[in-house]
Amino acid sequence: MKLYFAPHTCSFSPHIVLQELGLPYELVQVDNQTKRTADGRDFRGINPKGYVAALELENGEVLTEGAVIVQYLADLKPSAQLAPPQGSWQRVRLQEWLSFIGSEIHAGAAPLFNQDLPQAAGAILRDKLGKRVALLETTLQRQAYLLGDQFSVADAYLYTVLGWFKFFGISLDRWPAIAAYASRIAARPSVRAALQAEAEAR
Repeated sequence: MKLYFAPHTCSFSPHIVLQELGLPYELVQVDNQTKRTADGRDFRGINPKGYVAALELENGEVLTEGAVIVQYLADLKPSAQLAPPQGSWQRVRLQEWLSFIGSEIHAGAAPLFNQDLPQAAGAILRDKLGKRVALLETTLQRQAYLLGDQFSVADAYLYTVLGWFKFFGISLDRWPAIAAYASRIAARPSVRAALQAEAEAR
C-alpha cells in the first residue's frame, strides 16, 4: 500500500493507524501547493479531489477520505480492535464520532489556516469550535477514549485535528481532560513512529 501524505494534515490519522496495525506501506509526500508528489507526479491524477489522504492499494485502487480509510485499515486486522465489528452498535457509535470530528472539529478548524480570514469571521469560528470541543471535554472527563477504554481509529483522527490547534494559538490546556487525552495519545509508539517516518520522508 501507498499512503499519500502532507505534513500537518489529516493524512496523519491513517498513518497512525497503519503504525498501530503494523501493516507494510510506502509513504509518498504530496506538495499541497503544487499538487505534485515527491517523485514528480501530478497528484490529481491519483486523487482527482487534489487533497490527502489517499491510500493506493495493491490492486491499483485508490481510497480517499480519511474517515473511510481508517475504517478500511482497521478491518484488515480486526484483532487489533481499532474499530468495533461491522454491523455492531459500537461500530455505529464509531461512525458517529468520525462524522462529528469531520464535520465539526476538522471542518470547523480548517478555515483558521487561512491567513486572509477576517478577524470577525475568525472570532465566530473560534467560538463555535470551542463549543464543539467542550462537548468532547465532557466525554473525556468520564472515559479515556471516545469509545470508552479502548483506543480506536476515531481517536487517531481526533488527535490529528487537535494537533492543529497550536497553529491557531489555541491551547488545549483550556480543556484539561482533552489535554491529558492528547498527551496519552502522543506517547503511543505508533504516533512517535509515524512522526519519525514522515520526517525521514521529507
